[in-house]
Formats: sequence, C-alpha cells, structure tokens
Amino acid sequence: MPAAPAPNHINAELASNAVIMKRLAEIDKTLLEHDSGLRMLWHRLQPLLAPPTRPPEPPKRKIGYHEGNR
Repeated sequence: MPAAPAPNHINAELASNAVIMKRLAEIDKTLLEHDSGLRMLWHRLQPLLAPPTRPPEPPKRKIGYHEGNR
C-alpha cells in the first residue's frame, strides 16, 4: 500500500517554518555583525572615557625658616 500524500496544511507549515528559520538566521548574522562593531567601538572609546592621569605634583616648599631650606 503506497504512502498517502501529506495534507496541505502540513506542507504549508513546513514551508512557513523554513521561512522563519531563514529569517532567524539572517537576524542572527546581523546581530553578530553589530556586536563586533559595537565591541570595536567600545574598545576605542575606553581610553577617551577614562579620567586623565596627571603626573604627581612635587612636594611644596614650606614657607619660613627651616633647617632644610638653607
């Protein structure tokens, strides 16, 4: 006895699943591209966002007469 052909709604469901899976793959690819671009941008911005480093200030001389000021 030959196998009966699949009902139309099953074929339509399989086709729609294939379309959905294709679209999800496209979205995933786009997100991965954006993720790498944002990661690169973040690494380039990090040095600009960090507070500037200043060299330490030399100790100030005390005003007045002290033994070390000769």
